[in-house]
Amino acid sequence: MSAFRGRAQPVTATPLVVYRQGFRIPRSCRGRRELIVCLGSVTALPLAAGAQQHEQMRRVAVLLGGLEFGDASGQTEIAALEEGLKKLGWTPGQNIDLDYHWPGAQTARVRAVADEIVASHPNLVLSRSTPATAALMHASLPIVFVLVADPMGSGFVQNLGRPGGNLTGFSTFEPSVGGKWLALLKEAAGDCARMEALVESP
Repeated sequence: MSAFRGRAQPVTATPLVVYRQGFRIPRSCRGRRELIVCLGSVTALPLAAGAQQHEQMRRVAVLLGGLEFGDASGQTEIAALEEGLKKLGWTPGQNIDLDYHWPGAQTARVRAVADEIVASHPNLVLSRSTPATAALMHASLPIVFVLVADPMGSGFVQNLGRPGGNLTGFSTFEPSVGGKWLALLKEAAGDCARMEALVESP
């Protein structure tokens, strides 16, 4: 079994300005813990659509791309996610069933677990990382992603203002802050005439 029910909390990421069906992901989700709590709010939206939340158990598959079973940071992220859901009235084991999948970082394994998730037909998928989201993007399921560096470049959303399709979520990078970085560098080293950036592809 690739699924595990556990506890957990945070992630390092900044929010993506993404809209889905009239909902905007708040810019107030700045800290690691705040991000995952907000993510719980976003995750709850498709679950509530079209039905009262206490009418039936909702199933959410959580694909923790890049994490092995029992990873400490993953457990922390899960705890914060569940905290955000509880604030909206979704309690694991009562009205929501959370299946945690730990595929590690190998692409083949991530894809295999993604196929298992799609075959199980959950009400919603929460996807962690660019590879995990890429493995799910063609599924006809509501998907909320997190820790994705370039949602547009990866083909997950049409644009940041209106993502379209069945995916929405958070990015690890907000392009608009690039100018702020330069301003801070210039302030710290006013006589600097040349700057270079080392960027790792997602």
